[in-house]
Amino acid sequence: MPIDSRLLDILACPVCAAPLRADDRETSLTCGEAGCGRSYPVVGGIPVLIANEELAAASVSGSLDS
Repeated sequence: MPIDSRLLDILACPVCAAPLRADDRETSLTCGEAGCGRSYPVVGGIPVLIANEELAAASVSGSLDS
């Protein structure tokens, strides 16, 4: 499912607030800031904008339990 260009216009990296760009297959979004460069997955057409550090902390604290 292609990512709407209007959505990409408003999305930003949650860590540094730089614009995000989609990869060729639109399976991930990558931060455009050279010093950051974080990548975020697109799952079922929905960008998951959670920094790895936050995801790891949530996993450890158990907040990702079903």
